[in-house]
Amino acid sequence: MVVPLLNLHVRSLGVSPVVAGIVGSSYGILQLFSSTFVGCWSDVVGRRSSLLVCILLSALGYLLLGMSTNVFLFTLARVPVGVFKHTLSISRALLSDLVTEKERPLVLGQFNTASGIGFILGPVVGGYLTELDGGFYVTAFICCSVFLLNAGLVWLLPWRDNGWSLDGKHTTEPIKSEGTLQGGAATTSTARRSERTVQAPWVEVMLALKDMKNLIFSALWDVFLMRLLMGVAVMLYYSNFVLALEERFEVRPKTTGYLISYTSALGTLAGFAVGPILRLYKHNSYMVLLHSNVLTCLLLVVYSTTYSMAMVVFSSTLLSFSTTIGRTCITDLQLSVGGAQASGTVIGVGQSVTAVGRILAPLLSGVAQEISPCGPPSLGAALALVAILIMTLNRPPISGDGSERLKQE
Repeated sequence: MVVPLLNLHVRSLGVSPVVAGIVGSSYGILQLFSSTFVGCWSDVVGRRSSLLVCILLSALGYLLLGMSTNVFLFTLARVPVGVFKHTLSISRALLSDLVTEKERPLVLGQFNTASGIGFILGPVVGGYLTELDGGFYVTAFICCSVFLLNAGLVWLLPWRDNGWSLDGKHTTEPIKSEGTLQGGAATTSTARRSERTVQAPWVEVMLALKDMKNLIFSALWDVFLMRLLMGVAVMLYYSNFVLALEERFEVRPKTTGYLISYTSALGTLAGFAVGPILRLYKHNSYMVLLHSNVLTCLLLVVYSTTYSMAMVVFSSTLLSFSTTIGRTCITDLQLSVGGAQASGTVIGVGQSVTAVGRILAPLLSGVAQEISPCGPPSLGAALALVAILIMTLNRPPISGDGSERLKQE
């Protein structure tokens, strides 16, 4: 609801594209330093407590955003959101705890479908309200109210952290996984943590981070680099989408909001296609990810070079499918290579990588936008091409029929 309007709003405060990019990067900087810690924290204290805190403080951020009448207040409002808006990451970690590995891509796809419903309704409401006097501020307050409603649901609904006790420690034996690279190391790390005496949560978080360090830099560096490049590529596409359509085709923000909602609806439907596509590829997440990235790269080129609004709609339509499939597969690939015993940490590190993209994307978008409205998506296509080359040259150690763990199951 609010995200597509942020660039337009900060520009309305009277700043240049470069300054707007710097301000927009503040969110990514905070996400960079908080994602991994929040992921570890959710592993230590439990999903419910961490989820509730993140929702409430995110609501505070949107409340402040609704009162941002200058650049300082706008930047200040991004602080609590940047630090604590990890609700989707914690939810994904919770789902990873609850399902088997073979079911995980399908469940994550369904989860992305459910979360995508908000991207269907949000841009329509936001695009409509922003044309009213003070509409952006009303939109921010509505977003705050939605977060408060979610906090109430987490607090009131019956809840049982599967396999987690009140102090955040595992109460059941973790599911054993065979044939995973670094699986033994992850299991050993889990065993060491289970043998430690009860310590302060922040100490447990630091110990978990130390256990994950070697794994991340030895087995996952190429996966995270692919995630970074593709994330920045897609962010560059969305970063000036409303503004670019207004400058290139004189499309009003309200109409652009309808287009965003349309593509979000298609992205939601794409979540239902994850299961059949994985079965078609024999659960080979790597090949699905590679092909979706190739399609994304080609569509960014089409969007950047077209002079027809019809081609914009066409490229946006297919991008909604390719990016949805890609997001699901990259998360599954992370967990397959890194192991699911510390799923919150692995997903948290992935979110930190995405946060680096959120830092770089506004800066790169601001500079590229000074050259042309087509600059950001053109740069995104180039980064996507680099990601494809890295995937081709540095294939993760996963067998042709899916991960080794899938074969064992």
